Amino acid sequence: MMRSVLGSRCFTIVKTGAAYAHVGIQMNSDLKKNHLQDESSPYLRQHVHNPVDWYPWGEEAFEKARTENKPVFLSIGYSTCHWCHVMAHESFEDHEVAEKMNDVFVNIKVDREERPDIDGVYMHVAQMMTSRGGWPLTIIMTPEKEPFFAATYLPKKTRYNSIGLLDLTDRIRDLWMKEQENIKEVVGRVRDALSGTSGDRSGEQLDLAAVDAGVGELSRRYDEVRGGFSNAPKFPTPHNLLLLMRHWKRTGNERSLDMVLNTLREMRKGGIYDQIGYGFHRYSTDAAWLLPHFEKMLYDQAGLMMAYTEAFQITREAIFADTVREIKEYVVRDLLGPDGAFYSAEDADSEGVEGKFYVWALDEISDLLSNEEFQVITMHYDIEAEGNFKEEATGEPTRLNVLHEAASIQDISDSLGIEQKEVLSLIASAGAKLQERRGKRVRPSRDEKILADWNGFMIAALAKAGAALGDSAFTDLAERAMEYLNDRLTNQDGRLLHYVKQDNVGIPGFLDDYAYVLWALVELYESTFRPKYLEDAKKLIDHVISHFWDSRQGGFFFTSDDSEELLARRREVYDGAIPSGNSVTMYNLVRMARLLGDPEMENKAWETVKAFSREIVEMHSAYSMMLVGLEFAAGTTFEVVLAGHEGNEELNEMIDALRSRYIPNKVVILRANKEQSAATTRLASYTKYHTPLNGRATAHVCVDHNCRLPTNELAEMLKTLGEE
Repeated sequence: MMRSVLGSRCFTIVKTGAAYAHVGIQMNSDLKKNHLQDESSPYLRQHVHNPVDWYPWGEEAFEKARTENKPVFLSIGYSTCHWCHVMAHESFEDHEVAEKMNDVFVNIKVDREERPDIDGVYMHVAQMMTSRGGWPLTIIMTPEKEPFFAATYLPKKTRYNSIGLLDLTDRIRDLWMKEQENIKEVVGRVRDALSGTSGDRSGEQLDLAAVDAGVGELSRRYDEVRGGFSNAPKFPTPHNLLLLMRHWKRTGNERSLDMVLNTLREMRKGGIYDQIGYGFHRYSTDAAWLLPHFEKMLYDQAGLMMAYTEAFQITREAIFADTVREIKEYVVRDLLGPDGAFYSAEDADSEGVEGKFYVWALDEISDLLSNEEFQVITMHYDIEAEGNFKEEATGEPTRLNVLHEAASIQDISDSLGIEQKEVLSLIASAGAKLQERRGKRVRPSRDEKILADWNGFMIAALAKAGAALGDSAFTDLAERAMEYLNDRLTNQDGRLLHYVKQDNVGIPGFLDDYAYVLWALVELYESTFRPKYLEDAKKLIDHVISHFWDSRQGGFFFTSDDSEELLARRREVYDGAIPSGNSVTMYNLVRMARLLGDPEMENKAWETVKAFSREIVEMHSAYSMMLVGLEFAAGTTFEVVLAGHEGNEELNEMIDALRSRYIPNKVVILRANKEQSAATTRLASYTKYHTPLNGRATAHVCVDHNCRLPTNELAEMLKTLGEE
């Protein structure tokens, strides 16, 4: 492990807990403002009134550091980060700390969601120096942006093995004045390590054995009782579930499907799911999905909507479709902006307490509900006088309850001797009362940034769900959001913006933005068959290959070839909270190659897998979305061109059959009117001769690059697709 100039003992991550409290960030307009006052990022604006003289990332700050010969204190976080708030209140709002920081440093604040390129580089530095990562991220560096110290949360005063910010500032002042050679040595080691990460890492080509290996790793980590793939804390990680469902489809391995379905059912019953207002919290702090970290992120809703949609396609079980609809209800109610795009997140905290908006005391529920409702609800949601969870730090009862499904409708019906339909009616009426009461509480703050990548993910999920459920309301939402991206997050040159700041000044798009918006366009094409979406997807993938492709090693850089130059131009592949841009792009390349009949795109997909094969084989399951793409590329796949006449009943039956069934490794093109036929001929010339047979709706199906005879019969089409 690389060490900073202060050694390694000062790096400590403090575990977050639901019962910890903090005082809200000061936002009094009468207070003095620092250099963040013109920023639009919600996170940066939370710090406008700090006595710390914060600057946004930019040349003004670095020029000041060079002129005054000061080190730079870089603090990276995001608006719904609990410990970012804690550190801000404890230190950045404190005048004693601020006076020292302003004297010693030039201080810069960065929103990681606004500038993931900066966050990615310096988080990698922190992990090299400390073997840890997280937010708030603290970096101290030279005016040339070269780091020599890294940490995460730092208390105001030194405690245990974590140096306090007051002591750290004094020590950095001494180091800066007296030990420049030591600093230069650390900077040099960081520079060498970063340059080493861009060396030749490409390996051998992978095949389906890599997919099987990833599934085997997930199986060994699987919680047989509660689902999921870890002990506490437990994260949803929906791309793991997408991989497992595809493995089941190819191999028939029932365990792969059982792991998915049990995990989805247990999450839906748990406290990680908002039983009253719907939507999923960020993760569970325990192994039973009971006690969540209450933050809600747009990308979690998108990934889980996809997973529940595919589970419904496989099982046709109502619980999965209901969950998809409830996620949509939450997203529309609480994250949908007036112009059709989606906000980023909701905080975990309200009134200075994590989870206060979501938890319930027994007496409050008793006062609100009828006797019959109270009896059913307390059984169904496990509501107790002492509270159903304990304070994490002390183990003491909280007398508060996180709602989670503890007793089934059947169990309640049997226990109370009432009909199941009456139980459902009482749960519904009680839930409406609870939601109305909760609506009068102080809400958690909302991060109203509109990010291209996260919106692309949500659009893709809505389009997939709309097609699978046959519900145009989902597709309408997806199309409206895509209109916003086209109007507001695309510049005059047709290039994506990551995020629009004030006065429509945008931050240039990163690989993730292109990857997720491209995913959205492909899903929108297959859910609407509007040629414009396929045309836009072709333009985006061409741009990504031209400006992000690593011509020396393969794979894609996170930043384009004309982006701001940072310490390193990184290639991200790890599939963490959301899949990496490289994984999603590889998946997109395979789908686009099959849709358009473009072998060069297929080659780029295979080169991307090869570029990261050495990392993948070290821990296959850490790259589950890349393996989803590999499953598509190497497994049995289907290319379907439907030809017919718009509105024809036989044609609609074929479309509905393809959308409702779980056939993940397929692409579908429709030629049902002049516009579609002309566009697909132009984009995918091989479709020119795919015309209606005998004047009827016709399915032209190819399996693994081998074309079968066209058919007018739905049953024959499904047989060719293995869906007898």
